[in-house]
Amino acid sequence: MQPVTPAGQTFVLLHPGYSTRRIAAELQSAGVIRSADAFVVWHYLRHKHSLKAGEYLFDKRATSIDVHKRLVHGDVYFHTVVIPEGFNMFDIAQAIQNAGLGSSEEFLKVATSDTALIADLAPDAKSLEGYLFPNTYEFTRMQTMQEIAAAMVKQFRQVAKEIGLTTDLQENAAQPNNVQPSSVQPNNVQQAVIVASIIEKETSAPEERPLVASVYYNRMARHGALQADPSIIYAELLQGSYSGALHHADMQFNSAYNTYTHAGLPPGPIGNPGKTSLEAAMHPADTDYFYFVSNGNGHHRFAHSLEEHNKNVAAYRKVMTGK
Repeated sequence: MQPVTPAGQTFVLLHPGYSTRRIAAELQSAGVIRSADAFVVWHYLRHKHSLKAGEYLFDKRATSIDVHKRLVHGDVYFHTVVIPEGFNMFDIAQAIQNAGLGSSEEFLKVATSDTALIADLAPDAKSLEGYLFPNTYEFTRMQTMQEIAAAMVKQFRQVAKEIGLTTDLQENAAQPNNVQPSSVQPNNVQQAVIVASIIEKETSAPEERPLVASVYYNRMARHGALQADPSIIYAELLQGSYSGALHHADMQFNSAYNTYTHAGLPPGPIGNPGKTSLEAAMHPADTDYFYFVSNGNGHHRFAHSLEEHNKNVAAYRKVMTGK
C-alpha cells in the first residue's frame, strides 16, 4: 500500500458504532488513505481486532497499514485543558470550549446540575463550583461533559483525601455553613472549600494564604462581614452583570454572595481552590489580624487595627501613584 501524506494536520472523528466500511470511507474522504476498499479488505483478511472509536490526528506520511494499526491500538488524540488555581466554572467552561471539546454552555449546564457528584461532601450545593479541581487534564472528544466534570471532581477527592480534608471534616458535611466563634477553623468540608476559594482569589502567594485565612476566621468569630471583593465579582458573574471592574456601587449588589452586606460565608465557593488554599482554610495562622491590603508588589500588609490598616492603605496608594 502506497503511503499518503495528509494535507497538514488532519483530524478524523470516528464515532462509536461506525462500521469498518464507514470508517474507511471517512479516512479516504479526509485524504488519510488512498482506497477505502483496500482498507476494508486488509482489515477482514489480516486482522480480527476491532477498530477503536475516537478522534485521530493524522499529520505524518503513513500507509493504510500504519493507519489501521493506530485504530486497532486506539491511538486517539487528547485535548489538553489547563485549569489554573482559582478558575471558576465560567472560566473552566471557556477553557473546555477553547480546547475544542464542546461549548461552554454545555459544560455549565452540567456544572450547575450534576451536584449528585458531591452530594456527600456538599449536600446543599447548587453547582460543582469549588470541587472542579485545578490541574492539567487530557480529554478526548469521545468523553461527555459529565465525564469531564466527574474527572475534575475525582481529582478534588484525591487531593482532599491526601491533605486530610475529607477524612477530618466529611462527617460534619451536613452541618450549616457557619463558623462557630469558639474556633477559627471550619467544621465541615463545605466551609473549608468556601473559605479556600476566597483565599485563592485574594492572594497568589502560598505563604500568605494561612494569614488571609486567619483574617476571615477572625472576622467571622466576631460575627462580622468578610468584606471580600472577589465574592461580589462572583455574585455579578452569576447574574451576568459583571463589567470587568468593581465600583463603589457594587458593594451594595443584591446577592447572598455579597460579603459586604451579608455576614458570614457566602452560600457556596466562588472559584476552585488549589491544594495550598485548601490547607490554609483547614489550618489558618494563629493571628489577631483583621485587615490586609496589597503592598503593590504581589504581597500584602496585614494589620490588627483599622488605624494600622489605614496606614497600610496609604502606603499602597503611594506605591501605586509614586507620590
